[in-house]
Amino acid sequence: MRIGFQTGYWSRKPPKGIQQFIQAADRLGLDSVWTAEAYGSDAFSPLAWWGSRTRNVRLGTGIAQLSARTPTATAMQALTMDHLSKGRFVLGLGASGPQVVEGWYGQPYKRPLARTREYVDIVRQVMRREAPVAHDGSFYQLPLPTETPGAMGLGKALKPTVHPFRPEIPIVLAAQGPKNVALAAEIADGWMAGFYAPRMDDEFRALLAEGFDARAEERSPADEFEVAATVPVVVRDDVEAAADVIRPHIALYAGGMGAKEANFHKQSLDRLGYKEPLDKVQELYLAGRKEEAAAAVPTQLVEEIALVGPIDKIRRELPTWERTAITTLLVQGDPASMLALLAASQDASLGGRVRSTTGALLSRVAPKKV
Repeated sequence: MRIGFQTGYWSRKPPKGIQQFIQAADRLGLDSVWTAEAYGSDAFSPLAWWGSRTRNVRLGTGIAQLSARTPTATAMQALTMDHLSKGRFVLGLGASGPQVVEGWYGQPYKRPLARTREYVDIVRQVMRREAPVAHDGSFYQLPLPTETPGAMGLGKALKPTVHPFRPEIPIVLAAQGPKNVALAAEIADGWMAGFYAPRMDDEFRALLAEGFDARAEERSPADEFEVAATVPVVVRDDVEAAADVIRPHIALYAGGMGAKEANFHKQSLDRLGYKEPLDKVQELYLAGRKEEAAAAVPTQLVEEIALVGPIDKIRRELPTWERTAITTLLVQGDPASMLALLAASQDASLGGRVRSTTGALLSRVAPKKV
């Protein structure tokens, strides 16, 4: 199992010290760095900036929102990033949710699975550069039909002027619902999971198998499919203190990242068996009582979807994660916790190098007390 770093969303400004940490992790053998976007910082710009200071890590958008760009614009950025990084780029895509899509981008949020299927098809056409890009779908039409109101009727099918650095750039789909997970296994090169719990591994594998059964023969083999899961990591001597760092994050997603009747993040957590306590979390959060909402998040839930507590506890838990379908563990947290996890990794090729330099790095990039 590879270890990557999920940088997450920015809050008010760029995260302090993150570039230094990414450069250090790159030297230590970290597999990948991923960026996110919602309605603040975008996913591509930080990845290009930080990635230009690295040599080895894969660079992934985790995730770029479909509604933020047309499929061809996304493909242009992917082609550009792949050239600049010399083949280290991974395109992570996701449909986001109705509050962001309709509130921030002013687009209807309907039939996200069908829209995703069309989007990926167009992106792949651009990347292959085998013929002028053409698509006649329910969501995207290229070229724009002449009868479209306001159209001049002069559109023509075009090929990208830039030749691809690689024949294909890996596409990873973020998905939480069962149908979305199966779709990722059918049409993409990987699945980015949110709120992955090892206890549910058999169910996740079954959904992936459903998608693999429908996978086209020309797609990459199922055994090359990437499963990347974002897992918060907080190293503290006390489990409850570590869980307290994660609780506001869960409360935000369960309570505020989506309308009450259409919160896909909460639905994903509900499927883990926590619907009753999370109904209370959502109620408190929507009432503006955010601290109480965070306090209501069960410690058991935190421990299921995150690695929290003393480093020895985390080291004991890692094999459980390694036995899942996950191929890339995308850790998220403070630099000290990240480096401590790398040092605890059971991968000899990575662990030896990490342990030999962790102390010096912690003194430069970690908080004074861990």
